[in-house]
Amino acid sequence: MNLRTIKRNIPFAATATVALILYLAAGLRFHGFMSGGVFLNFFSDNSFLGIASIGMTFVILSGGIDLSVGAVIGLSSVIIAMMLETHHMNPAISVITVLAVGAALGTVMGCLIQFFALPSFLVTLAGMFFARGLGLVLQPESITINRYDAFLSSWSLPVKVTAVIYLAMFVVALVIAHFTKFGRNVYAIGGNEQSAMLMGLPVARTKISVYALSGFCSALAGIVYTLYSPSGYARAADGLELDAIAAVVIGGTLLSGGVGFVAGTFLGVLIFGIIQSAIIFEGTLSSWWTRIAVGLLLLVFILLQKLLQLKKPSMATEAISK
Repeated sequence: MNLRTIKRNIPFAATATVALILYLAAGLRFHGFMSGGVFLNFFSDNSFLGIASIGMTFVILSGGIDLSVGAVIGLSSVIIAMMLETHHMNPAISVITVLAVGAALGTVMGCLIQFFALPSFLVTLAGMFFARGLGLVLQPESITINRYDAFLSSWSLPVKVTAVIYLAMFVVALVIAHFTKFGRNVYAIGGNEQSAMLMGLPVARTKISVYALSGFCSALAGIVYTLYSPSGYARAADGLELDAIAAVVIGGTLLSGGVGFVAGTFLGVLIFGIIQSAIIFEGTLSSWWTRIAVGLLLLVFILLQKLLQLKKPSMATEAISK
């Protein structure tokens, strides 16, 4: 293992170490913290953040950013709630429709970014306003789903259905990122887009697909939010895009693209869950301490990446060579 590979893996190892230390410290501090129920809640309570963060990981790996994920979650939850509660549509059709809408929004943003050479920050910012505004136009108030039992039973999954969906999506994303040509192309484009283009890689198709995937993940996160609530609300997940970016960066992915792991994002979301649960167990601290703790961790990991002077082409070159 060469020095570049070691440096590349240090942020991920640091994330895993932090997650383990936080979990053990909270387990020693609070009775019952290490129970199976609490551990499962790490995933169920943060399932929509985790799924959105998976999509965000691919976007950041490609060298872009997606600020629309929170708004798409809110829009998706409104659409599926209206289809189920107002129009009494079949749950399967509702789910497919919402996923298609999310993927379509992502595709449109990806096309604008690729074919018009527009900054992803501005395009997805516009997408955020559009999705949030459309959701509020469709339904400004929260929609409670009284047919929730029928909706949940249609999935034929355990009670912690949100955790199951999140973990399944994580496994799928892991395979896509590290065992498919698409995943290798994403790393290559994030490392050096011009080099990837000269190598004959499908840059345009891959970049558009990355945003379509992010839109799909955001829509799925909206469905999961609806299962978790159970309700649809256009203002749901307000600011979640920042949490998703934080989880990705804490997981060791460079904001400049080309370096990072889906598993690191998974650990970043897990750290969110551990901190939130520890604050709940403490009972005397405000929930805003979660933001403070995550902000400090984010700063530490950014400084760590800077100190290591990670070079983007390391993973990109490996991706191209394969």
